[in-house]
Amino acid sequence: MLTAMILICSLANTPNIADCKQTNALDVVWVPETFLNPVMCFIRGQAYLANTEVGRDLAENERVKVVCLRRQAEVQGDTTVAGRHGWRRAD
Repeated sequence: MLTAMILICSLANTPNIADCKQTNALDVVWVPETFLNPVMCFIRGQAYLANTEVGRDLAENERVKVVCLRRQAEVQGDTTVAGRHGWRRAD
C-alpha cells in the first residue's frame, strides 16, 4: 500500500524540483488515503492537494512534488501539513 506525501517547494530555494525534499519544502501534506499502485497515488495526491487551502493558495514561484511512499513511512497515519502554516491537519 502506498500513500502520497506532497511537497510544496519554492523555486528560489530549489530551482530543480528533484532537489525538493521534506527537509527543505515550504509545506508537507500527507494524504490520508492508501493506493495500490503509483499511478493512482500520483493522480489522487494531486487532486487531494487541489481541494486544500494550501493547494489553492500556491504562489507563482512554488512547485508541487508528489512522492508516493509505503504506508509505514507516513507520520502516524494522519493528514498533516508542515511549513509556513505550522503543523496542522489539512482538512
